[in-house]
Amino acid sequence: MKCFITGIIIVLPFVPGRIAFSIPTNPDIDTNSTHQESVCCEENFPDLYLNNPYMQSPEVLEIQEALAMLGFYQGNMSGEYDEDTAFAVLSFQKKIGLATDGQVKYHVWLKLAKALEDNAAAKTTMSPPTGDVSVIIDTFRRKLIVLNDNTPYAQFPIAIGKAETPSPIGNWKVINKRMNWGSGFGTRWLGLNVPWGVYGIHGTNKPWSIGSMASHGCFRMWNKNVEIIYPWIKNNTPVTVIGNPFGYMSGGLQTLNAGDKGSAVLYVQEKLKRLGFYEGVPDGIYGQQTEKAVFRLQEYYKLEKTGQIGFKEYTALKLW
Repeated sequence: MKCFITGIIIVLPFVPGRIAFSIPTNPDIDTNSTHQESVCCEENFPDLYLNNPYMQSPEVLEIQEALAMLGFYQGNMSGEYDEDTAFAVLSFQKKIGLATDGQVKYHVWLKLAKALEDNAAAKTTMSPPTGDVSVIIDTFRRKLIVLNDNTPYAQFPIAIGKAETPSPIGNWKVINKRMNWGSGFGTRWLGLNVPWGVYGIHGTNKPWSIGSMASHGCFRMWNKNVEIIYPWIKNNTPVTVIGNPFGYMSGGLQTLNAGDKGSAVLYVQEKLKRLGFYEGVPDGIYGQQTEKAVFRLQEYYKLEKTGQIGFKEYTALKLW
């Protein structure tokens, strides 16, 4: 029995003309620009404090991870705001001269972020590359590699999308640049021409997330690191994202239906096009053109004409 290898590295061929969204591309203009679709960043900094019963949330886990990275927390990563967590917060507050109440309010979130940036991110300036710059993002290793004339020049840790909101796998280009484009994006934004949503490389106000699967699909960097690469990367700089288009944690190939979007759809479109079933420009959006191509595939292989990609269709495409 054949099986899908979830760790395979897949790089999709570049398809010209992929322009994703209508944000102005002049990097010198940033007047009241807004994020059209909440794809990769949301601010969620709730007040946290010791309570009975204990507060329990993903944000508590973030606080525990941040305090552990700074050496203040040695307890379990439980996501429960217990006595150990409150004591670690109090210790951090005392260390940096804040009021010691053991509570996490907005200003404490900000101080934690700054402390982690100062502690972990690159502190030195780097000379800019002198040749042609391109970028590789490795979602398996969670690294961003800057290439100078196709030679690795610098490497930085990143956060990638969660399993349920994966980062876009494929070959993209930078199409817009922004400075301080909303605090959720940190100090710099490099937008990519992903057709099915708004994705980019950017800084973060949650530096404790770097190295993890944490975003809605974007690639987070420490602000100090994204500030280093920002002047190196111009509009139209190629960005290759390598990984598994069917999901980092996938145990198999998900069923695809009309209306679906993402890297899995794009990969299937590319395969259908190579086999002569798909006539459009692959864009990662399961629309009418894709459905017609699937009908052609099903008719050719005498499969039930459902218009969806399932086990039999993956087998016909030699993906299973």
